Amino acid sequence: MIDERRVLAIIPARGGSKGVPRKNIRDVAGKPLIAWTITAAKKSRYVDRVVVSTDDLEIAEVAARYGGEVPFLRPAELARDDTPGIAPVLHAVETVTPAYEVIVLLQPTSPLRSAADIDSAIRTMVDGGAKACVSVVEPDKSPYWMYSLDGAGRMKPLLEGEYACRQEIPAVYALNGAVYVAERRWLLENRGFMGEETLAYVMPKERSVDIDTETDLFIANQLLTR
Repeated sequence: MIDERRVLAIIPARGGSKGVPRKNIRDVAGKPLIAWTITAAKKSRYVDRVVVSTDDLEIAEVAARYGGEVPFLRPAELARDDTPGIAPVLHAVETVTPAYEVIVLLQPTSPLRSAADIDSAIRTMVDGGAKACVSVVEPDKSPYWMYSLDGAGRMKPLLEGEYACRQEIPAVYALNGAVYVAERRWLLENRGFMGEETLAYVMPKERSVDIDTETDLFIANQLLTR
């Protein structure tokens, strides 16, 4: 709870991942991938309840073993490859009772995100008087040094501006997928975490690994083992 508002953490974990099959329960540094996120959520100072939304019985069993609640199985129509990422989150928000005033989305593909990151993102939203906050990271490659190609292969700068060295480039940030926070009512009305009122919580690159490939899984395993 924060400022008399109850906080619900939702961890979406479907069984049909394609890039890394069964990735949510793959072993990473001695624990199933999803266990790292459940553990971080349960260590949070502010999170009151940790709910896992899954369509998969094996994932549900693993999640429960590590302390995540699985009060329902996600409907099959919300676990397809083309299901918008926000859909199972909104389903969970509307299904879980009683209603919680603050919603935190924690994707299990960010195992290096800490309880302190979760709390800092929540605190950023509350202290800033905002409706939402999302975690971001400064990317390795700036879009100011990126180009698009026309039909003849000619290069066109993606963004306006010429910069002679890295130090001159404006700082830019990308979503890292680790923490999303929003007020419940605003989230249901907005149907997403991004909006003009959304604040950013900046995370370091070493805690921003987002697992989409086997290479990402290997890197996360090495970092967590170390």
